[in-house]
Amino acid sequence: MKPVIGIVPLVDMEKESYWMLPGYMEGVAQAGGLPLMLPLTDEAADLDQILSMCSGFLFTGGHDVSPELYGEEKLPQCAECCPARDRMELPLLKKALAADKPILGICRGIQFFNAALGGTLYQDLPTQHPSDLTHRQSAPYDVPVHEVIIEAGSPLHELLKTDRLPVNSCHHQAIRTLSPQLQPMAYAPDGLVEAVCMPEKRFVWAVQWHPEFSWRTDAQSRKIFQAFVDAQNR
Repeated sequence: MKPVIGIVPLVDMEKESYWMLPGYMEGVAQAGGLPLMLPLTDEAADLDQILSMCSGFLFTGGHDVSPELYGEEKLPQCAECCPARDRMELPLLKKALAADKPILGICRGIQFFNAALGGTLYQDLPTQHPSDLTHRQSAPYDVPVHEVIIEAGSPLHELLKTDRLPVNSCHHQAIRTLSPQLQPMAYAPDGLVEAVCMPEKRFVWAVQWHPEFSWRTDAQSRKIFQAFVDAQNR
């Protein structure tokens, strides 16, 4: 039996629809998992049933995280938020952590983990953290645009066996104050936290870049998906 990986849906609020980038599902599938796009719900009983059905969870990219989650007023530069995602992801994350389920966050995922666990975000990098680095690239999205520096001794360093990693990048928000519950695993050269983990958990990782776009062409991206799926059996 393959481990079932619950994937948080993407939401198109204008079209009132849920959707999914194939790379999230393909990245999980090629690593041996069975990807399942979740319904958008914050019903406690539904989330408990989802928790029992899934071996692990992937928190996807998408909308900006609501600044209300980390106690700030929304700035004009903050883009559209999705309250329904925030309402679902907060209890889902807490339940998954309590059950020690393997969890992977990508882009919005790392931002949401940080905000949900007591950290803060830059609502808009160009205005709050100007940098010469390209953090929001245009297509094609599988092409690296900057490097990240991987912390020696971190789980990511142990997996990838490298101090520097070229990554793709498509975000305008990022971690500002790191949650005390998270440990940094990689930084951009301009100081932004690019990867985190919870070392006391079986597998709770999050990255700011996009392995769902690069897994076909980049072996290191595949290793991240593989480590996530393999953690279901630990």
